[in-house]
Amino acid sequence: MSSFKRKATGKATLAVYPGTRISPASNQSLITSTGISSLDDILGGGIPLSCSLVVAAPDIHSSYGELVEKYFVAQGLASGHGVCVVGEDVETLVREAMWFPKALGEKNAAESEDEDKPTDQSQKVKIAWRYEKMKQFQTTVGNEDSESYCAPFELSSRVPEEVMAEAVEKKRLQFVNVGLQELTTDSVLGEISRCLEVETKVPMRVCIAGLGSAGWGDLTPQGVMYFLHSLRATLRRHGHGCASVSLAPHISGEGWGGPGWMEKIGWASDGAMRVSSFAGNPGLASVFPSHHGLVSLHRLPSPHTQSPPSDRFSTLRGLGSSGENNLAFKCTRKRLVFETLHLDVEGGTGERRTT
Repeated sequence: MSSFKRKATGKATLAVYPGTRISPASNQSLITSTGISSLDDILGGGIPLSCSLVVAAPDIHSSYGELVEKYFVAQGLASGHGVCVVGEDVETLVREAMWFPKALGEKNAAESEDEDKPTDQSQKVKIAWRYEKMKQFQTTVGNEDSESYCAPFELSSRVPEEVMAEAVEKKRLQFVNVGLQELTTDSVLGEISRCLEVETKVPMRVCIAGLGSAGWGDLTPQGVMYFLHSLRATLRRHGHGCASVSLAPHISGEGWGGPGWMEKIGWASDGAMRVSSFAGNPGLASVFPSHHGLVSLHRLPSPHTQSPPSDRFSTLRGLGSSGENNLAFKCTRKRLVFETLHLDVEGGTGERRTT
């Protein structure tokens, strides 16, 4: 009988912070919510710690990129995370962030009223009796996560002043105002590093709103690439931090950064996506009356994995079937939601179409 025994290797347990969970793709990564459950699904469960996400919104008539940042900040405050807000007039951005609905007994926004459908029973279409009890076709995912991970925010509510004041007093909410301080990109990176070093017991969210706006000075495409690449390197040194960056509208298009601009942004960051509003294109708005814009994914975070977790775990992208779903977004009275986009043969919105 052999005397050799297999050496038992103990697996290190990853410490889970409040408002985070272990990534379904790797037990070496922690993920946290963006504040939007449907965006979490697109990312494969949430944004991983030590990673950055860039959101480009090229339409100058809307501010959907900034709205995504407000969700990111609100979720951080609700989860007790550290939040560092970088940009112009950053205190106003936090004050305008959404919060919990006033009536906590209301249903979750993801499962509540559908604002686009008639309620009159006489307008219901008669269908075969065998299909009457089937579930309605869903274009997005519900907020099935606990409120400690992804809170049910409502756009009509605002962050209470006492919540903001308490976070500032405990140094969980910090501001870097590039407009007032006239900081260079290197100075901003230094301030972000300082914020990450101050708070180490809980996740630290870095929100950069409107990168490239007037307060940042005359940035060049090379300067933006340098900043995003340096930000990613900074987050790698501080594993408890993550960043969400929205680009100013005028630097979000190919006309400013040149051909393949968003692909370049994706290589300088961990994730990159574009939300293109229909506000400046009435033709598209009439073709897609129930949506406010299209979503394009250029890169998705994939720490400790060869392929993005989104490829396996995203319901909305639908890569488990023959093709990937088209994605769109809409902003209702209560929430911003990302969902699948459908077209039928006549150009309507009844039949599922994938690319």
